[in-house]
Formats: sequence, structure tokens, C-alpha cells
Amino acid sequence: MILRALILGLALIGGPAAGADLVPYVVRDGAIDAPLAGTEPGDPARGLALVSDMNNVSCLICHVLPIADEPDMGEIGSPLDGIASRTGAGELRLRLVDSKQIFPDTMMPSYYVVDGLVGVDAPYAGTPIYSAQQIEDVLAYLLTLEEM
Repeated sequence: MILRALILGLALIGGPAAGADLVPYVVRDGAIDAPLAGTEPGDPARGLALVSDMNNVSCLICHVLPIADEPDMGEIGSPLDGIASRTGAGELRLRLVDSKQIFPDTMMPSYYVVDGLVGVDAPYAGTPIYSAQQIEDVLAYLLTLEEM
């Protein structure tokens, strides 16, 4: 329980996605197939910047990623190298939006869901960690991580 609170707290260090309006999405067969951000595709470079920003909501808090010269990687979550070879875009999008729909007991925070969360400080309530575009950017980066 303490570890779960720590992870949620770390996820909120950089603050919520400012001014982000939630885009409706449909979960079907364990995936969100349609992009959240509409017609603008995600940008892998922006996604890499997001997942490695230790002053904000970094995936490196919990996961090992194939990022050269990055010493501060966590070991709580599974390693993400090769994730695109093992998991489709729709499932990865759902994992980012609300991983509890796939893994109910996960400690991974919901990066886009704002309802049903417990212990969220008042300034962050009702605001996602990532905007729809940031979800698509992180997804675009993760989709570059294929098995070699």
C-alpha cells in the first residue's frame, strides 16, 4: 500500500496535463484501437522525452527502457525493451490510459483516467496525468521498441 501511494505520488510530481480535456474512447477486447488525440499522430521523440523526464511523470521510475546512458531505471515494472513486438498498439494505449482494466492489481498509475481514483490531492482531481496527445506520443515511442 505504501509503495502504491509512493508511485502515485511520484507520477504527480510534475503536475497534471494542464488544461487537458478528456477525449472519449472505446475499450474493445482489451484494447483502445482508435487514437485519443484525433488526427495528429503521436511523435516518438516527444514520447521519449516524456518517458525519460525524471522531473515529471517518468516511466523510468518503474521500468527499464533501452535508453543509453540512463542510470536511473526502476525494476518494479517489467522491462519495456521489445514491448512493441509483444503487445499491439491498442493494448499499449489501454495500458497507458487505464492499466487496471488489464491488470486489476497493478501499481501502474492510470495516466488518463480521472474517475474512481483514491487519494488524489485536490489540485490534481479531475485532471489526467497525461493529455490525449501525450498518451499518443508515449505510445508512438513505445511502438519503436521492437525486438532486435
